[in-house]
Amino acid sequence: MTSSQPPATYRASFAIGDEQAAKHVVDVLTEIFFEGDAAVAAFERPDGRWDVTLHFADAPDQPLLRELVGNAAGEDVARGMSFDTVEAKDWVKASLDDLVPVPAGRFVVHGQHDRARVPNNKLGIEIEAALAFGTGHHGTTRGCLLLLDHVLKAHRIGRVLDLGTGTGVLAIAAAKALRWKVLASDIDAASVEVARENARLNGVGDLVTVIRASGLGAPDFAQAGPFDLVLANILANPLKQLAGAMSAHLAPRALVILSGLLTSQASGVIAAYRARGLVPVRHLKIEGWSSLLLRSAN
Repeated sequence: MTSSQPPATYRASFAIGDEQAAKHVVDVLTEIFFEGDAAVAAFERPDGRWDVTLHFADAPDQPLLRELVGNAAGEDVARGMSFDTVEAKDWVKASLDDLVPVPAGRFVVHGQHDRARVPNNKLGIEIEAALAFGTGHHGTTRGCLLLLDHVLKAHRIGRVLDLGTGTGVLAIAAAKALRWKVLASDIDAASVEVARENARLNGVGDLVTVIRASGLGAPDFAQAGPFDLVLANILANPLKQLAGAMSAHLAPRALVILSGLLTSQASGVIAAYRARGLVPVRHLKIEGWSSLLLRSAN
């Protein structure tokens, strides 16, 4: 009799100083290992450092792996590596069991298994944890949803853009609340498909248009704009780089919600947008992350 329990996997982990260094070492390790040999991932911590994790189906050669990491990231990083075995477990199911519905103003982000736990007076947004980034459990997503709820209570909103949509959670929230068309974009093809499917599952597939685009140069943005509200939950540096292009697509007195930045990075992002005529209105801080609401002064 065979067991359906997935096999144990082997894990190697280490911390590294910043985003650029993390991306470099992930690129190097991804090129070294053949597809399927190892899964490599990097996650930013609230303190600004990055955790890099590799999962292996078979036990890795630890001295060789330390040497590879040392060549890519330095001996200090390699010495700080840790190795362990991850118990056999259905990690997707476990992650869903651990994710309780997340309230954010009028919105509740939940998985399929929690549909019945959404109050009747709330707007449920169903997102599965296994699909992509943005389940609502991260402080940046929740901050965006809280600011979106605030904006919708205080302002009349027409055209909406969700830039860097990920799972589509923000676009879905706006479409459900407004019952109006929303444009969403992402640079990643897989995220575009995930967001489209999530919009369909949430009953707003006819309202949310998802495109694959880098930046704001595609003609779709000019055709759908100018926007009364832009939602952008990305990262601090891309947000700063997009300030000029984004301001060109804003309607007079437009509102912008920005997140994906550590609280220590907020002042730099605010300065970049202030230079483009946007002034800060609200600043939410959740679990070391910041979410900003800005208003166009034009």
